[in-house]
Amino acid sequence: MMNKRLLSVLVHDTPGILQRVAGLFSRRSYNIESITVGSCEEVGLSRMVVVARGNNEQFQQMCSQLSKMIDVLHVVQLQDRPVVSRELMLVKVKMEPTKRSEIQNLTDTFRCSVIDVSPSTMIVQIVGDSEKNDAFLQLLRPYGIVEITRTGETAMNRGDY
Repeated sequence: MMNKRLLSVLVHDTPGILQRVAGLFSRRSYNIESITVGSCEEVGLSRMVVVARGNNEQFQQMCSQLSKMIDVLHVVQLQDRPVVSRELMLVKVKMEPTKRSEIQNLTDTFRCSVIDVSPSTMIVQIVGDSEKNDAFLQLLRPYGIVEITRTGETAMNRGDY
Protein backbone atom coordinates (compact mmCIF):
# COMPACT_ATOMS: atom_id res chain seq x y z
CA MET A 1 0.00 0.00 0.00
CA MET A 2 1.35 3.43 -0.98
CA ASN A 3 0.93 5.65 2.07
CA LYS A 4 2.09 9.21 2.51
CA ARG A 5 5.42 9.25 4.36
CA LEU A 6 7.20 12.14 6.03
CA LEU A 7 10.94 12.00 6.56
CA SER A 8 12.91 14.46 8.69
CA VAL A 9 16.48 14.65 7.42
CA LEU A 10 19.11 16.59 9.41
CA VAL A 11 21.96 17.65 7.12
CA HIS A 12 25.10 19.79 7.07
CA ASP A 13 24.24 23.09 5.41
CA THR A 14 26.46 22.56 2.35
CA PRO A 15 26.01 23.55 -1.29
CA GLY A 16 24.28 20.86 -3.33
CA ILE A 17 22.87 18.82 -0.45
CA LEU A 18 19.28 19.42 -1.58
CA GLN A 19 20.14 18.23 -5.07
CA ARG A 20 21.88 15.11 -3.76
CA VAL A 21 18.95 14.16 -1.51
CA ALA A 22 16.39 14.78 -4.27
CA GLY A 23 18.59 12.86 -6.70
CA LEU A 24 18.57 9.83 -4.43
CA PHE A 25 14.76 9.74 -4.61
CA SER A 26 14.80 10.30 -8.38
CA ARG A 27 17.31 7.52 -9.06
CA ARG A 28 15.01 5.09 -7.26
CA SER A 29 11.93 6.34 -9.14
CA TYR A 30 10.22 7.85 -6.07
CA ASN A 31 8.24 11.02 -6.60
CA ILE A 32 8.70 13.70 -3.94
CA GLU A 33 5.34 15.33 -3.23
CA SER A 34 6.98 18.17 -1.32
CA ILE A 35 10.29 19.03 0.26
CA THR A 36 10.94 21.86 2.67
CA VAL A 37 14.39 22.91 3.79
CA GLY A 38 15.49 25.48 6.31
CA SER A 39 17.92 26.24 9.07
CA CYS A 40 17.28 24.47 12.35
CA GLU A 41 18.25 24.61 16.03
CA GLU A 42 22.00 24.20 15.36
CA VAL A 43 24.12 26.66 13.37
CA GLY A 44 25.53 25.06 10.21
CA LEU A 45 22.77 22.46 9.96
CA SER A 46 19.50 22.37 8.05
CA ARG A 47 16.44 20.19 8.39
CA MET A 48 14.60 18.80 5.38
CA VAL A 49 11.08 17.44 5.56
CA VAL A 50 10.42 15.18 2.58
CA VAL A 51 6.89 14.01 1.75
CA ALA A 52 6.53 11.07 -0.62
CA ARG A 53 4.36 7.98 -1.06
CA GLY A 54 5.50 4.42 -0.58
CA ASN A 55 5.30 1.34 1.59
CA ASN A 56 7.26 0.52 4.77
CA GLU A 57 9.96 -1.47 2.98
CA GLN A 58 10.59 1.26 0.41
CA PHE A 59 10.98 3.89 3.09
CA GLN A 60 13.20 1.73 5.25
CA GLN A 61 15.45 1.44 2.19
CA MET A 62 15.31 5.20 1.55
CA CYS A 63 16.21 5.94 5.19
CA SER A 64 19.11 3.53 4.95
CA GLN A 65 20.36 5.09 1.71
CA LEU A 66 19.96 8.64 3.04
CA SER A 67 21.86 7.74 6.23
CA LYS A 68 24.84 6.65 4.13
CA MET A 69 25.21 10.09 2.52
CA ILE A 70 28.17 12.10 3.79
CA ASP A 71 26.33 15.30 4.74
CA VAL A 72 23.29 13.53 6.25
CA LEU A 73 23.46 13.34 10.04
CA HIS A 74 20.08 11.87 11.01
CA VAL A 75 16.97 10.49 9.28
CA VAL A 76 13.64 9.95 11.03
CA GLN A 77 10.35 8.63 9.67
CA LEU A 78 7.97 11.08 11.31
CA GLN A 79 4.83 8.95 11.06
CA ASP A 80 6.27 6.43 13.55
CA ARG A 81 4.92 8.69 16.33
CA PRO A 82 2.22 11.40 16.50
CA VAL A 83 3.09 14.29 14.17
CA VAL A 84 2.25 17.97 13.84
CA SER A 85 2.38 19.12 10.22
CA ARG A 86 1.55 22.41 8.55
CA GLU A 87 1.62 23.89 5.09
CA LEU A 88 1.34 27.53 4.05
CA MET A 89 -0.78 28.26 1.00
CA LEU A 90 -1.59 31.52 -0.77
CA VAL A 91 -4.63 31.58 -3.06
CA LYS A 92 -5.62 34.39 -5.40
CA VAL A 93 -9.34 34.13 -6.08
CA LYS A 94 -11.65 36.16 -8.32
CA MET A 95 -13.81 38.43 -6.25
CA GLU A 96 -17.03 39.69 -7.68
CA PRO A 97 -18.51 42.37 -5.41
CA THR A 98 -21.65 40.29 -4.93
CA LYS A 99 -19.63 37.27 -3.76
CA ARG A 100 -17.29 39.11 -1.40
CA SER A 101 -19.21 38.24 1.79
CA GLU A 102 -19.44 34.55 0.78
CA ILE A 103 -15.69 34.35 0.28
CA GLN A 104 -15.13 36.22 3.55
CA ASN A 105 -17.33 33.69 5.37
CA LEU A 106 -15.22 30.85 3.97
CA THR A 107 -12.00 32.52 5.08
CA ASP A 108 -13.45 33.04 8.57
CA THR A 109 -14.59 29.41 8.80
CA PHE A 110 -11.13 28.12 7.83
CA ARG A 111 -9.35 30.75 9.96
CA CYS A 112 -7.57 32.23 6.97
CA SER A 113 -6.10 35.69 6.57
CA VAL A 114 -6.95 38.03 3.74
CA ILE A 115 -3.55 39.34 2.64
CA ASP A 116 -4.50 41.54 -0.31
CA VAL A 117 -7.65 42.86 -1.95
CA SER A 118 -7.95 44.49 -5.36
CA PRO A 119 -11.10 45.48 -7.23
CA SER A 120 -11.30 42.04 -8.89
CA THR A 121 -9.25 39.61 -6.74
CA MET A 122 -8.44 38.66 -3.18
CA ILE A 123 -5.33 36.87 -1.89
CA VAL A 124 -5.99 34.54 1.02
CA GLN A 125 -3.37 32.92 3.28
CA ILE A 126 -4.17 29.59 4.92
CA VAL A 127 -1.98 27.57 7.25
CA GLY A 128 -2.92 24.01 8.12
CA ASP A 129 -2.40 20.40 7.23
CA SER A 130 -2.60 19.63 3.52
CA GLU A 131 -6.03 17.98 3.85
CA LYS A 132 -7.50 21.17 5.36
CA ASN A 133 -5.88 23.27 2.64
CA ASP A 134 -7.23 20.93 -0.07
CA ALA A 135 -10.74 21.19 1.41
CA PHE A 136 -10.51 24.99 1.38
CA LEU A 137 -9.45 24.93 -2.29
CA GLN A 138 -12.43 22.77 -3.25
CA LEU A 139 -14.79 25.32 -1.71
CA LEU A 140 -13.04 28.23 -3.46
CA ARG A 141 -13.01 26.67 -6.94
CA PRO A 142 -16.54 27.80 -7.89
CA TYR A 143 -15.50 31.44 -7.33
CA GLY A 144 -12.58 31.16 -9.77
CA ILE A 145 -9.05 30.51 -8.57
CA VAL A 146 -6.50 32.67 -10.40
CA GLU A 147 -3.29 31.39 -8.79
CA ILE A 148 -2.09 29.06 -6.01
CA THR A 149 1.28 28.76 -4.28
CA ARG A 150 2.04 26.15 -1.61
CA THR A 151 5.11 25.70 0.55
CA GLY A 152 4.80 21.96 1.02
CA GLU A 153 4.46 20.31 4.41
CA THR A 154 6.81 20.85 7.26
CA ALA A 155 6.44 18.62 10.29
CA MET A 156 7.82 17.35 13.58
CA ASN A 157 6.95 14.69 16.09
CA ARG A 158 4.83 15.66 19.07
CA GLY A 159 6.12 15.27 22.59
CA ASP A 160 9.33 15.82 24.46
CA TYR A 161 11.95 14.47 22.06
